[in-house]
Amino acid sequence: MSTPNTAPNSDAPAPVVPDGRLLPAPADSLITDDEDADTGPAVVVRPPADPAERFAVVALGGSAGSIEALERFFQNLPATSGLAYVVVLHLVHDQRSHLPEVLQQFTNMLVYEIEDGMKLRPNTVYVLPPDKDLSLLNNVLLLVPPTQAPGHRLPIDFFLQSLAKDARERAVAIILSGMGSDGALGLKMVMENFGMIMVQDPETAEYDSMPRAAVATEFVDYVLPPEELPARLLEYMQQPVLERPNGALQPGDAKPTNALQKIFLLIRTQTGHDFSLYKRNTVFRRIDRRMNAHQIRDFAQYVRFLQENPHEVELLFKELLIGVTKFFRDAEAFDALKNYLLPILRAKPVDSVVRIWAPGCSTGEEAYTLAMTLQECLDQLPTKYLKLQIFATDINADGIDHARAGFYPANIEADVSGERLKRFFTAVEGGYQIRKEVRDVVVFALHNINKDAPFIKLDLLVCRNLLIYLSSELQRNLLPVFHYALNPDGLLFLGPSENMTGFQTLFTPLDVKWKISRRNDVPYSLARISNFPFSLSRQAAAVPAIAPPAMNPSPRKEGQFVTLIQKMLLRTFAPPAVVINSKGEILFVNGRTGRYLEPAPGLGAMNVFDMAREEMGFELSGAVHRAHLQHEDVLVENVKLRTEGGYQLVRLTVKYLDAPEALAGLLLVVFEDMPTSKRQRRQAQAQESLTRDSVVLALEKELQYTKHRLQTTVEEMESSLEELKSTNEELQSANEELQSTNEEAMTNKEEMQSLNEELMTLNVQYLNKTEELSQAANDMKNLLDATAIATIFLDNDMAIKRFTPSVSRIINLLPTDLGRPITHFASNLRYERLVEDVRQVLERLVSIETSIQTHSGEWFAMRILPYRTLDNYISGAVITFIDITALKNLEQQLQASTAFAESIIENLREPLLVFDAQGRVLTVNRPFTQAFQVDADQARGQQLDQLSRGAWRLPGLQQAIARTIDTGEGFDDLVVETHFPGLGRRHLQLYGRHITNGGAQTGQLLLGVSQIGE
Repeated sequence: MSTPNTAPNSDAPAPVVPDGRLLPAPADSLITDDEDADTGPAVVVRPPADPAERFAVVALGGSAGSIEALERFFQNLPATSGLAYVVVLHLVHDQRSHLPEVLQQFTNMLVYEIEDGMKLRPNTVYVLPPDKDLSLLNNVLLLVPPTQAPGHRLPIDFFLQSLAKDARERAVAIILSGMGSDGALGLKMVMENFGMIMVQDPETAEYDSMPRAAVATEFVDYVLPPEELPARLLEYMQQPVLERPNGALQPGDAKPTNALQKIFLLIRTQTGHDFSLYKRNTVFRRIDRRMNAHQIRDFAQYVRFLQENPHEVELLFKELLIGVTKFFRDAEAFDALKNYLLPILRAKPVDSVVRIWAPGCSTGEEAYTLAMTLQECLDQLPTKYLKLQIFATDINADGIDHARAGFYPANIEADVSGERLKRFFTAVEGGYQIRKEVRDVVVFALHNINKDAPFIKLDLLVCRNLLIYLSSELQRNLLPVFHYALNPDGLLFLGPSENMTGFQTLFTPLDVKWKISRRNDVPYSLARISNFPFSLSRQAAAVPAIAPPAMNPSPRKEGQFVTLIQKMLLRTFAPPAVVINSKGEILFVNGRTGRYLEPAPGLGAMNVFDMAREEMGFELSGAVHRAHLQHEDVLVENVKLRTEGGYQLVRLTVKYLDAPEALAGLLLVVFEDMPTSKRQRRQAQAQESLTRDSVVLALEKELQYTKHRLQTTVEEMESSLEELKSTNEELQSANEELQSTNEEAMTNKEEMQSLNEELMTLNVQYLNKTEELSQAANDMKNLLDATAIATIFLDNDMAIKRFTPSVSRIINLLPTDLGRPITHFASNLRYERLVEDVRQVLERLVSIETSIQTHSGEWFAMRILPYRTLDNYISGAVITFIDITALKNLEQQLQASTAFAESIIENLREPLLVFDAQGRVLTVNRPFTQAFQVDADQARGQQLDQLSRGAWRLPGLQQAIARTIDTGEGFDDLVVETHFPGLGRRHLQLYGRHITNGGAQTGQLLLGVSQIGE
């Protein structure tokens, strides 16, 4: 391939030319400090100021088989794409790499091997050298020594995480052929920061482990063959689907807004979760990714696509979840957290519970990180036992299931130290399993922080990198909830990009860098929270105002009311009377009152003041007023009442009723005619015809009375006003008390609701445990049934706890016999020491084994063992009976066969002996003992070559015996000569045979003497 036509930039680093020679890099391509030239380049942080420098950075990662994929990728990529390319491959750490020279053959762009401090330029390819890790800061490439061993390094993940933080939406990650899962964690970080992810189609990869691991994260935008990746990359970069910078909604985009609301409605209808309070930019970016995946360029078209494809709604829901996490994310932050946790843990009483809540736990890495961090903190406490309880919640059911399983791939080695892996994990095939003691302290549950009640009484609340995806309104709602959920002096641990603007009074910052804060014990009304579907408001419910007295009299039941009034009238007065309230409204009329009361003009109203005769109006009004205020009876006499026959004197009595309860507060007005003489009538008539002065005098008297009444009324009104003020203050105080009581009631309700949530969560855990125990019980039952071993489980009092069905052959037990002592049952055994043996095992904690026989002739191997719990406590005994009847029968048959064979040998006339393969004599017959003068009992067990003082130690005989043992073939007519003590020399003719049983060799040999000569 020819040299590139375009000359390199004056500030570009040293390229690789086709012949493999490195050209010198211009001076300004490396950002260094001249004063430190002797000690190496020192990076100077200079953020790019030129907008033209905000080009996209494409990271290509791979390992085995990726050279071919890179060739196909760069051959289809133009040299003027405007992007920078960084190639990170797994290279041999102790050898120089020739990758830059190789890649230069496939592209017209300049290819460089990265040097520390090199600045990125567009239309350039940068290659990572061996035995280095790469990071990016302000478009500057920085080489760092690797911290992991060569076999455990993950250079692609390392660079992608740095790229995601620095380039954010300008980052592009491409995963090519390779072994392992390097890159799977880093691409999550790229996605979290709105970057784009592409993966080589695993079907086209020479090694598909890395592509498949990347696809399994479900965060991939495109899966294509390497030669198709460049075209899709440039299409994505040059023509975004939605014309918005970084997904921001522009003014006038009413149609996308309406479509977005429809999308929210579809997601909420199918999943039950509302994303309307998530940040719009984040939501648009995720929707863009799904629209790109289906090549849809119109919002309304995508809404129709969602309506027609419910599975796409589920995929979009998972896309919006943004489940990006890892173990010990920002390890320095967790180290700082320990320093603030230790004082809280030391202040905890012994056996108390340390409660932690981690909302948005995703797949559980952060929750388990907290468990490990807390356990390491507990290790620093002097002999104090504390219980840990970590609530990890999320709205993603798949993530919760993954977290509960506690299985993670091998690439977590880059984030978890070897010491922690050894302590908290178990290495299994394909990755690591969280140990059970760590899983037991973490309770995972589905929980929507947007609508479900929070967990309360917390010592630590960890909500890292969740608030950044939520709208400012929802963030303002959540922070007071966090304050409410924490104990006094509890800790709030947020992500480095999150803040508590507007709520500085609720929390005291402890670590500004890592956003660790302490809860302030200040009152705060959660009523200020808006748009929350769950009840967290501590504002008192609206207290109903005290209703003023009704303008109309409340209806009373006539029968009971009439009876009470009549009883009262009979006990006090019989004359005409009315019962009124304080306003003069007539409630009951007794007798004929027409002489004293008459209907008032206008609309009918039963009011005694309106209906009273004019002559007695002011006296009646004053009497009623005094009786009501002073709660005493008022008597007014000589009230003049005009009649047809002249004037009648009337006694007016107003009685205040305080009993019975039904009449309390009412007034009884009684009209009683007084005896009026003729003289008094004439005086009244004469006064009627008085002069004008007399009339004026009467009017002045009435006016004086009226003024006095008015003055009294004013004073009473002022007194009433003071009382009303006092009553109002009391009502305000009562209202505050009611508000406080209501707040306490709401707090109790919220606590009960939170406790109910926790109980439901624990109930789910218990149900899972119950299912596991049921499965284990089923497995144990089938195991015991399959082994057909009769087993009885006894407690320490020798009562039967459980038994297998096979026991019925030995002891006739029924399911209803559980709990009864075994001493109550008769067995089918010819064995009387069963109970004594069980007591001995319980007392001495030793096992007993013996063979026993039943009355029916069956044989069993009985074994009695102590029953030990998992905590090594003795909780009874276990008796097992194994059927060995067949073995006993075989033993008897063998004994009979042996006796029969010995009988045959004994009755043969020829001298015979039997010995085993080791040469030990097993038996000799009578002719043998007589012929060679040996004792049969002494001969048994001796070596053949020691019999008769070594007379049978003959080389020829030993060779024949060895040949018989090796080949299985006997020998005949073996002539030997030897000297026997007391007999002299003898010539013997011998033969030998293998003794078989059913065609199989028994390991025993027969030696016979066919002739004996001197």
